[in-house]
Amino acid sequence: MGHAEPQPHRYTTEEYFALEEGSEVRHEFFEGEVFAMAGASIAHNTIAGNVYMSCRQALRGKPCRVQMEAVRLAVAENRHYAYPDVMVSCDPHDQRESQQLHRPVLIVEVLSPSTEAYDRGLKFNQYKKLPSLRHYLLVSQKTWLVEWYQLTEHGVWAHTALAEAEDALIIPELGLTLTLAEVYEEAGVAPMKAGSAAEEE
Repeated sequence: MGHAEPQPHRYTTEEYFALEEGSEVRHEFFEGEVFAMAGASIAHNTIAGNVYMSCRQALRGKPCRVQMEAVRLAVAENRHYAYPDVMVSCDPHDQRESQQLHRPVLIVEVLSPSTEAYDRGLKFNQYKKLPSLRHYLLVSQKTWLVEWYQLTEHGVWAHTALAEAEDALIIPELGLTLTLAEVYEEAGVAPMKAGSAAEEE
């Protein structure tokens, strides 16, 4: 007889929260499984910081808040918890939260080799279920490329690729205008050149 493969430990939500309280490493949670988050590169942190600072400046005086990756997002209660690189919430209930948000309008993920498939696939599919979400950004750290997914009034997610320095993400409801040059300022990432689009694919 063959031996059964050992099953990974499935965590309850309470066990997961206890793990997060006592751990220096953050973990994402999906349907009982827990995944440790890998350390980020300098380019990753610089890009996320640039986006965060631009959002902070745009949101001054507005009833919205921008958070970085140390703040947890309850994607689906008791089922999925994540740590987006940057997120913006304008919901008054979220303003009163101390540890996690529930209703972001904007989520930004800086892509890493180990997480890109997850960010594009399963994670985005779960994020789409958030009633508040209107904008999802996938930011490459290999070249200057920001993929902007925007929920249209028809309930369809439209895709826009920003690949030139003057290309800008413009979100009037947040008062946000963010150029590609601002996203990649001092990140040490080279702009996209002719012929590199195929490599990105």
